[in-house]
Amino acid sequence: MDARFLLPGWLACTLFFHTSVFGQAAAVPPNAAPATPKGKMAAANIWLTDRVDELKMSQRGPFVRLADGSLLSIGSDPAFRSTDEGNSWQVHARLNRQTDRFAIGVGRDILRTRKGTIIVPFSNIKEQKWTWTPAIRDAPGATLPTYVIRTVDDGKTWLQPQKLHGDWTGDNSAIIQTSTGRVVLTTMNLLHNPGRHAVLTFYSDDEGKTWNKSHVLDLGGIGDHSGTMEAALEELRDGRLWLLIRTNWGRFWNAYSTDGGQSWREIGPSTIDASTSPAFLRRLASGRIAMVWNRYLPQNVRDYPLSGGDGQTTDVPASWHRAELSLALSSDDGKTWTDPVVIARKPGGNLSYPHIFEVKPGRLWIHAQDGVACALNEADFISKSPKR
Repeated sequence: MDARFLLPGWLACTLFFHTSVFGQAAAVPPNAAPATPKGKMAAANIWLTDRVDELKMSQRGPFVRLADGSLLSIGSDPAFRSTDEGNSWQVHARLNRQTDRFAIGVGRDILRTRKGTIIVPFSNIKEQKWTWTPAIRDAPGATLPTYVIRTVDDGKTWLQPQKLHGDWTGDNSAIIQTSTGRVVLTTMNLLHNPGRHAVLTFYSDDEGKTWNKSHVLDLGGIGDHSGTMEAALEELRDGRLWLLIRTNWGRFWNAYSTDGGQSWREIGPSTIDASTSPAFLRRLASGRIAMVWNRYLPQNVRDYPLSGGDGQTTDVPASWHRAELSLALSSDDGKTWTDPVVIARKPGGNLSYPHIFEVKPGRLWIHAQDGVACALNEADFISKSPKR
């Protein structure tokens, strides 16, 4: 969601604000880049590191690979298919035949299960109603429901949308299939009295035919962008599920589940600094986890203006730094990470809400807002010694 599109804060953990994710001063490891673009994505005024290639294609995903080897891209409606690795795209099928009821707003992730069911979480723009009232610091009756829509024939036809919840949501940030075959997705609820946001998950053991929900992770807050928001999701090698949760407190928070997303425990701050923007996690074919996100401070900068703290937007001053997009890799399930590398920069830009697609082992496509579209090789970002 956009910076003003929704979101949550009560735990004013300001002691975390000025330390970095890797336990050092907030300045990023030196991989300095020019402030203005030199050739790459110059039309969009976006600088890309020399370690990535600009992606020039009409579709921005998210993507899945189909049984015949082609690619499916679903950013809204209709879905598009490519038989030449994204060089050209053709309309594949309409998801929505009920235009009077649904306007499909797809999140940053879609899933093709091991049995071939494609599941697309989305918010229904037709039901969107935002009612934030400054006098009461709440949005009574606000709605932006979360749905899923499925196909069992690789997108040729689509089944009836299923409503998961009718509350106001943010970006439906992640959906995965676990080692047990369970499908788990992350979403959000708007809570009231006072207005704030909270994270929860839904899970299905029958290819998305029926769904159950977890408890709500409510850490308090007052404001239309306060609380816990838009969580990234991955399964760890020990079978636990890991949520990496957006907050306003200078870093992501962790939550872990030992029961496949039915409940979440071990909730607390991570060591990963972040602005008030969501991350994206993806387990790669190599076994590493890739993470893309907006860090708390710009690279090589030790101070940055904060905003909010008035109980309207947020209840604590927060960093909204989104002018840089960073990448790091972990070989040990998030315990340590390679040095973060700024892969894209746009002065004054909003390079947020990224997603990753591994188009073939070790080759990643990364997209984000403001037109970021790049490809990179995992091998070019592997440090010899991971940094905490």
